Amino acid sequence: MEKRFPVPPFTAETARQKVQAAEDAWNTRNPEKVSLAYSPGTEWRNRDVFLKGREAARQFLTAKWEKELDYKLRKELWSFTDNRIAVRFEYEWHDAAGQWYRSYGNEMWEFDADGYMERRYASINDAPISASERRL
Repeated sequence: MEKRFPVPPFTAETARQKVQAAEDAWNTRNPEKVSLAYSPGTEWRNRDVFLKGREAARQFLTAKWEKELDYKLRKELWSFTDNRIAVRFEYEWHDAAGQWYRSYGNEMWEFDADGYMERRYASINDAPISASERRL
């Protein structure tokens, strides 16, 4: 596989670049594109869902964006080390009935030497909001 820059070890600048790249990719709501940032054997915990492998991540993202309509995400670098990054995030979306939500969370990421995410652990909470409360 090709390297996925920036690669570890991260600096403050390259960690911010990695976070921005993730935000930009997830905002495309394109499961195929997003899944390519993860290693073939990636491990995820997303809320109460545990999955393994890039294909499982792609399938998860497909179902996610079928449910979470008009999804818009913002990520913020919280901390980093050599090959790990911690982020906080919030995103807004609505369901098929038109109810809007703001989802808040934290993610812990671990990358391989080529810059692919090997582990993604996400804790997320949803808060119902009115359309007038939207910020993103």
